[in-house]
Amino acid sequence: MKKINFAVINFPGSNCEKDCFYVIKKILKHNCDYLWHQESIPNKIDCLIIPGGFSYGDYLRTGSIASQSKIANKIIDFANKGGSVIGICNGFQILTELKLLPGTLLKNKSLKFLCKDEYLKINNKSRFTSKYKNGEVIKLPIAHAEGNYYADKKTIKDLVKNNQIIFSYSREDGKIDEISNPNGSIMNIAGIMNKKGNVIGMMPHPERACESIFNNTMGLNFFKSIIHFHNI
Repeated sequence: MKKINFAVINFPGSNCEKDCFYVIKKILKHNCDYLWHQESIPNKIDCLIIPGGFSYGDYLRTGSIASQSKIANKIIDFANKGGSVIGICNGFQILTELKLLPGTLLKNKSLKFLCKDEYLKINNKSRFTSKYKNGEVIKLPIAHAEGNYYADKKTIKDLVKNNQIIFSYSREDGKIDEISNPNGSIMNIAGIMNKKGNVIGMMPHPERACESIFNNTMGLNFFKSIIHFHNI
């Protein structure tokens, strides 16, 4: 298996970049570099990660200032050329602001910051989830105040039609209902990908569930899936 080249983008206010770096570099033993928001994306990079946190302090809309940064157009170009892009939490919000993913993230229905573990039902028909079983239920932590996914009816219809919904909040047995929806997201959506299948945004944090010391390694297959894809 060849080593894959990851880059984790840092914006002022990002705070999950070290978690992603540690998982890829120290646990999975693949190449990973930090990429400051004013830098260019090296040609060698296979996968970009936009981590969670509070880019630019979450002033204005979450992710909106980051979408106007120097690296923004370079992220769009990288994605349009087929490069793999992962947006986690604030990274998901940034990807919607960049219009690389449809819809937007609103304030949680409770209007409260949520920090807890949630069950997720997985669609494994993607380069990001192929190492899971289809319909498998895992548990990952969430930590957000604006994770309530919203899109118009046509967009939701297209997401379903094109099999773009990758993670859905569920009960432990996989049932998807209002009770298992922590933030009010339409159809319990926790993560989606673009039509091309190379860009994913998700609110849960797989990088925080990759070591037995945390009693949870369910996030590892997320990163293993993308490594597998780039080794095919």
